[in-house]
Amino acid sequence: MTELGGFQDNVARIDLSEGDVDYESIDDEDAEKYIGARGLGVKYVFDNGPDVDPRSEDNLLAMMNGPLTGTQVVMSGRIAICTKSPLTGTVTDSHHGGWSGARLKWAGFDGLLFEGKSEDPVYAVVEDGEVELRDASHIWGKDTHETRDALEEEVEGSFGKNLSIMTIGQAGENGVRYACVMNEDDRSSGRGGTGCVMGDKNLKAVVVRSGTDMPKPADPETFREGHQQAMQVIQESEVTAPNEGGLSVYGTNVLMNVTEEMDGHPTKNGLYTSSNAMNEAEGTDLDAERISGENVRENILVDEPTCHSCPVACKKEVEVETEVKGEEMNVQMESYEYESAWALGTNSANDDRDKIAVMIDRCNKVGMDTIDAGNTMAMAMEADDEGKLDDFGEGIEWGDADEIIDLIERIAHREDDLADAMAEGHAGFADEIDGHDYRLDVKGQSIAAYDPRCMKGMGIGYATSNRGACHLRGYTPAAEILGIPEKVDPYEWEGKGELCATFQDLHAISDSFDICKFNAFAEGIEEYVMQYNGMTGLDVSEDELMEAGERVYNLERYYNNLAGFDGSDDDLPGKFVEGHENAIPGQGGSEGELCELDEMKEEYYDHRGWVDGVVPDEKLDDLGIEVGPGTGVSSSGGAAAPSDD
Repeated sequence: MTELGGFQDNVARIDLSEGDVDYESIDDEDAEKYIGARGLGVKYVFDNGPDVDPRSEDNLLAMMNGPLTGTQVVMSGRIAICTKSPLTGTVTDSHHGGWSGARLKWAGFDGLLFEGKSEDPVYAVVEDGEVELRDASHIWGKDTHETRDALEEEVEGSFGKNLSIMTIGQAGENGVRYACVMNEDDRSSGRGGTGCVMGDKNLKAVVVRSGTDMPKPADPETFREGHQQAMQVIQESEVTAPNEGGLSVYGTNVLMNVTEEMDGHPTKNGLYTSSNAMNEAEGTDLDAERISGENVRENILVDEPTCHSCPVACKKEVEVETEVKGEEMNVQMESYEYESAWALGTNSANDDRDKIAVMIDRCNKVGMDTIDAGNTMAMAMEADDEGKLDDFGEGIEWGDADEIIDLIERIAHREDDLADAMAEGHAGFADEIDGHDYRLDVKGQSIAAYDPRCMKGMGIGYATSNRGACHLRGYTPAAEILGIPEKVDPYEWEGKGELCATFQDLHAISDSFDICKFNAFAEGIEEYVMQYNGMTGLDVSEDELMEAGERVYNLERYYNNLAGFDGSDDDLPGKFVEGHENAIPGQGGSEGELCELDEMKEEYYDHRGWVDGVVPDEKLDDLGIEVGPGTGVSSSGGAAAPSDD
């Protein structure tokens, strides 16, 4: 058990096959080593075994909060959903905001571990330190909004007051490999197919009912000092200052014009580095500004909701009226995010602002990751150009917004052969159409809206992310675009290996607290240490906390090594890579640029102490990772010496 502040010392282990619920404490050593949320969740997934089939009932689904979740800490409304990904085959953790994580803490839990598979659809009700499974047959087949409304009435609670929900839609029910988990505010654990795992377990939803019972800090004075300092730097930041900073005013979509202007904005499935570059080459009129945060705020913004303990309010709720295939539609939805607008927008050669809102809303309803959905659309469009979809008897043209909207629904239900193939994600879809040249993914998960021909740190970040291509594992654009903590040249590859690893370890800490990564635009390790020590009662140093983040990242990589991944999987789409036969040099301000991947990998592995992407046994020992059989690799590159036991 653990007596650290910020913990409830209560985890529910739910056997869906038997319908049983057991309650267990958290190992105190694990709580200190792996912090919570992402770190502890990955440890539970590791203990379940790296060789499980992610689509089988043997896979574990862990919903975890951290020691700072649901406290007074700014932006502390996050929750981590950890499992083995059906999209990538790696370990994955996917987070969302709102109040789900906070309410789970207030309901008396640090986490929920779902094992097995229910014979019939069920949902879980969490309240007052207990979990109850209930029949969900009547809501199976409903979308996330319909499920939310039905369960709000059924459990006699009220969203926004004492109730939260985490649910899947039809995409999760039908095994779409990039299905996500949605909460009542349309916040999404979007990446890695966590919704697919819920669907495979016949788990429709988790409903949490609680009052507001924020944990008290074990060391109030240290916590108060850290909290005040964190509030000050957030209020002074040009990015996060409430009602003034770019993130607060325009949301994440503040980056649309920024990346476009620096020619770091993958366009038309990565064929170009901006919409301007595409227009110059093809004589088209695609315009990223039409779907930018500035345009959205001026024309369709109706509300700016927020999450637990967050003054930044980056979420932007919009309302649009548009016509889709002859049908007049009025849609009010949140949130018009940068990554979603890019993937369903300019990367698909589409700049219809209002129809993109419909697309995002449709993805939210069926429970589907907008990034992978949009990238898969773009992949299909390029493949169709090359005749690769002819066998389906249909295709999809660049920028066809109405068809994208229609396909989202069809993919969620796997309605036809094309939709069924696209539901498999980049890797599966490429296998089906012999279209691997059109992929924009790493390890099966598609990239985000940052072009590695322009931002070299994002290149090594995509390649070495432990959950497949991801901008949030190590957000180097903070330095390459925003100058946080200091400005670096985005086109320079040297030093990006170390920069990326530092961001990866820092984000592993915040994900394990579990607090929003956006606080890292203002806060740093100093504020993290004070608030963590104040809440838990520990006395860790900055170096010790950074080592904990490094430990979490290495545990994930170790899991992936045991699951069969090594340095050969730390790759990038050929369009971006120097020396690749499919390389397409950047244009405009990124003229001639390609990603020096081999050089960056060598630098990165050297900094990490890895051998060709594998964590050597000496590194595991140094970090105190004392689980599993080891990788059998030594730091010298040969086989590790046998242990004494």
